[in-house]
Amino acid sequence: MAIYLDNHATTRLDPRVLEAMLPWLSDRYGNAGSLTHAFGREAREAVEVARAQVAAAIGAEPREILFTSGATESTNLAILGSAGRPGRDTGRLVSWESEHSAVLDPLEHLAGRGFEVAMLGVEDAASASAGRIRPDELAEACGAGTFLVSLLLANNEIGTIQPAAEAAGLAHACGAVLHIDAAQAVGKIPVDVDALGADLLSLSAHKFHGPKGVGALFVRRRQRVARLSPRVFGGGQERGLRSGTLDVPGIVGLGAAAEIAAASLEAEAASMRQLRDRLWEGLISRISDVHLNGPALADPGQRLPGNLNVRIGGVDGQTLLATLGEGELAVSSGSACSSATPRPSHVLRAIGLDDDQARASLRFGLSRFTTADEIDRAVGLIADAVGRLRA
Repeated sequence: MAIYLDNHATTRLDPRVLEAMLPWLSDRYGNAGSLTHAFGREAREAVEVARAQVAAAIGAEPREILFTSGATESTNLAILGSAGRPGRDTGRLVSWESEHSAVLDPLEHLAGRGFEVAMLGVEDAASASAGRIRPDELAEACGAGTFLVSLLLANNEIGTIQPAAEAAGLAHACGAVLHIDAAQAVGKIPVDVDALGADLLSLSAHKFHGPKGVGALFVRRRQRVARLSPRVFGGGQERGLRSGTLDVPGIVGLGAAAEIAAASLEAEAASMRQLRDRLWEGLISRISDVHLNGPALADPGQRLPGNLNVRIGGVDGQTLLATLGEGELAVSSGSACSSATPRPSHVLRAIGLDDDQARASLRFGLSRFTTADEIDRAVGLIADAVGRLRA
């Protein structure tokens, strides 16, 4: 049976989530905007229940949750919506070289329109905190005119968990808003918008066993009110910031997935961390010249519990991936969003690896459904494939 260890790309839909969604895919088909009849009111009520579930999972209030098609749209709305405020034609945005393309591409677009964009570095591969931001550099970069800082809470390739609360303090001190991309963090580690100091926060259902094509953006409406301009215009749904007919089945699934993840977070994180360490120990015991990419495994606060990224000397990563795919083991070399452009990972380059080292790297993502037997079988498949390629 195939082994799936690519859970940073997407996760299996939890059967409990599917069960919650099914009625809204068949008998309950009302438009949540049609409030003149029972069908629409029933759909609206389901949406509001899900809004409360998502809010509770991240320590927000329901009125601070906007539904979108996923973290990419949420992130674009956060960045472009901040830059598009009336009267804002210039200004400074700060982010990091290791961010997801959903952040990097909007920032590049704004740079082309005349905005100043500061891209900072991260700790290099030799550090036990590889991939971690340097707060002193943020303090230096976050000067007058800075209106937005965007930070990836947990890296989607090497699993680095960032000191978001410290970054928030520095951003707010210079009058900037902090956007947090929490797509990989929600459901894996505790995420509380107040503890993190987030003003905007993006998430995606399919990263924590919900359906694809639905996500949310937290927009703070307490203490520091975050203000955005819409990027999509139409019927005025979601307080006018994201027009379009609401995907009721998807939103119900997002709410259910968020509630399940919040309830089981601690136990699942411990299980994934144990299996991740089992995978690492298995690889280094069976294969020579294996190196860890990213922060050390010993400190649980440094790295996502289900993340492992390794490079294997003397092996081309793409060839190894193709070989493993034939053996029904699903792993990857980096972000699924970048696989259409097979360049060496920009994240691995950001921590100082060269092209050959980046190409020799594999990314593993574990989930609540990963088993010890799958880990042991995966180690065997990888060791056999590496042996054949080296021979």
